[in-house]
Amino acid sequence: MESKIARAIGMKYSPVAVLFTDDKPENAMQFKEGRWGCVVTMFIAAAKGRTAAFDRKTFGCLGGGVGLGFGNQYVNFPGGIECYISTGNKEFAKSPEAAGFRTSTPLDEGEGYFKSPKIAKKFVDALPMTEVPTTYVVFKPLDQLTEEETPEVVVFLANVEQLSALSVLANYERGTGQSVIIPFGAGCHTIGIMPYAEGKSAEPRAVIGLTDISARRHVDKDILSFAVPFPMFLKMEENVDGSFLKKEVWMNLMERNN
Repeated sequence: MESKIARAIGMKYSPVAVLFTDDKPENAMQFKEGRWGCVVTMFIAAAKGRTAAFDRKTFGCLGGGVGLGFGNQYVNFPGGIECYISTGNKEFAKSPEAAGFRTSTPLDEGEGYFKSPKIAKKFVDALPMTEVPTTYVVFKPLDQLTEEETPEVVVFLANVEQLSALSVLANYERGTGQSVIIPFGAGCHTIGIMPYAEGKSAEPRAVIGLTDISARRHVDKDILSFAVPFPMFLKMEENVDGSFLKKEVWMNLMERNN
């Protein structure tokens, strides 16, 4: 499936389709069972042309399991996820269990994304925890989809001008100005469970993501993600012709950046 949007905004990377399936694609990349890994690295690989697959034993890290939609994996986080994403857990960090548990930030320090574990718990409790109905979640370049494949979400990697264009196009036939959100969340949340949840709404919103400080090291410095539930994506595709994307102001902006 080729995207009119991607062509019109001059995307560097392929849009990525997020699929639910019981069949693992041939030659798909996959984390080894029990091995740590960041879902965002697989997403970037998909944007560059690879296909990646995840199941309930190969989601890379507990946060990745949550973000992809394999249930509330945070209940398995030693020492408590609320402590890790806020002030840390110095007592647990000294325990034997902590010695073999890999994280990107020391457990005793915490990530400092929330002022306290109590506030962090509010965030975790509000997440749209999801149990995907299939064995696999797959990241696949949009232009490699077969006619039989229907994604749940399409995700763009966009620079500032492209993000502006996507945001305007998302609101093109609504006029409400409420068509795009930038929620706090892990990188995998903003390309997984958050747009999944939006897809169930009567008026789904696109989700701007990869604002996750911990995931930014895997992403080009001027790039964010723009995740669109598939029905909304199809509407946006229909609206390319006749929109600002075919007019002088956008064309001039494109020329300026080439």
